[in-house]
Amino acid sequence: MNLRTTINSILTGCCLLLLTASCEGVMGGLYDKNSDDSNTVAATAGTLYMDATDWTKWYYVDFDSLATIAANGDAEALQKAQTTFMGYAIPDSTATERNAADSLHQPGIYTYWFDVFDKGISNNKFSSFRPTAPQSAPASWTIAIHRDNVRTNGGAAYETDLTDFSRIPDRATQLLDSLSAAGNQLSWTADTWSENDVWYDRSRMLSEYIGSQGIAINQVLSSWMTFHIPPIPPSATSNNHIFLLRTKEGKYIALQLVNYMNSQGTKCWMTIRYKCMQ
Repeated sequence: MNLRTTINSILTGCCLLLLTASCEGVMGGLYDKNSDDSNTVAATAGTLYMDATDWTKWYYVDFDSLATIAANGDAEALQKAQTTFMGYAIPDSTATERNAADSLHQPGIYTYWFDVFDKGISNNKFSSFRPTAPQSAPASWTIAIHRDNVRTNGGAAYETDLTDFSRIPDRATQLLDSLSAAGNQLSWTADTWSENDVWYDRSRMLSEYIGSQGIAINQVLSSWMTFHIPPIPPSATSNNHIFLLRTKEGKYIALQLVNYMNSQGTKCWMTIRYKCMQ
């Protein structure tokens, strides 16, 4: 083995060690361990505080239920509803992986190769698929959050250029008219199928293969938080614009990601402002 080959082998080994260590917390926002400070947080009315750090679960929000609790004036119940969310596990199976073409649009775990160390995770390709049961959900819900992923229950989203949440009116028509008068094209984005965004299975991370849940997500709402890889450790950014959600029933909810970390710096621990408009 010549000197150049030896150096390359050492560098490759160092990169793999970094990636291995990332699963223990080196890779910042992607691999932080949970650190529970939920008991020390007092969410104000109109604010969700959610631990969405778990790679294996979706957390659901029902804004109709929140509006009802707020209207009843039960502050204790509202506090609990804004800080406590039941996780629904991403289904898995022991089914044999298939080397089928991608875009099967079937429930399952889709394994992709990601170019972690060179061009970045936007450079990726399908590797294999194993079928699973469909994702479970509560009887009533509006949005679901998995780390930096968001999906809706038949809704659609629009990103405004607004950042001052205190100026959001009570009536949706007033806000929509104001946005239109300012020359905004109110194009609404529904959920679309994804095979490589909802990262789930890290068992082959050393080889740059990651298993993701195949499921429809809302790319507009999911853009309020973004991980960037490379660098290693990865960096994360958030978008503080106010997003509008139009539900399948035609209701409107204003949403803003205020923070994506808790008091201890754990990422994917969300503070979200919301307003259910009339």
